[in-house]
Amino acid sequence: MIIQKFGGVAMKNEEMRLNCINHIKDGLNEFGDVVIVVSAIGRYGDPYSTDSLLQLTDAFTSSSAASDLAASCGELIAAAVLSAELARAGVINTVLHGNQAGIMTTGEFGDGTITHIDTSTILKTLETTRCIIIPGFQGIATNGQVMTLGRGGSDLSAIALAGALQASHVEFFKDVPGVMTHDPREVENTRKLDFLRMDDFIPLLDCERPVIQKRAALHAIKTATPLYIRGVASTEIGTWILP
Repeated sequence: MIIQKFGGVAMKNEEMRLNCINHIKDGLNEFGDVVIVVSAIGRYGDPYSTDSLLQLTDAFTSSSAASDLAASCGELIAAAVLSAELARAGVINTVLHGNQAGIMTTGEFGDGTITHIDTSTILKTLETTRCIIIPGFQGIATNGQVMTLGRGGSDLSAIALAGALQASHVEFFKDVPGVMTHDPREVENTRKLDFLRMDDFIPLLDCERPVIQKRAALHAIKTATPLYIRGVASTEIGTWILP
């Protein structure tokens, strides 16, 4: 199987999500089983982005547990929307969230750590459904409450699931065609890198807008998980990041 991770930009509108659906179909045809991890739809200012949900009341500063519960809703909405649009496109799928996903966490609300993943429900579901959608960015604490994994935590969700499920690799779909030599928003004539060693990739994440969460990439080193970063709006070959 593979893990496919779709971020907020990839999910931001129906036109972009059609690209996601085409990539999911390709993944199913090539690899058989696909587990999809989604981020909240859009970015700050969009109604269902994480930042927008956290602006619903300033009382969230008084309850980190309530704040995490609200923040987790963006990924739930994204999972529901993608599930419905996949079904309309003829792709049978199942959404697993909360305890169903088996992602168990500890630590502080807003910055949880994954302790382990109980894959039993995922594997049982894959016996009847080749396509599973899991909301990223969140897990379940020992007391049963939702706990989020910090900024960019959906990347960590995807890589942790890949390790637990022994997936071939994780595909990250971005608004750039792969890992670039420089930020194309700031530097002209940048070029895409075809291959990177993980040790060379990690330093590139020490910036304001890393291509994936650094904490997630460090987890990929522990599990020796290959990463494939590619553009969501095309079928152009992306960048392989190899252990």
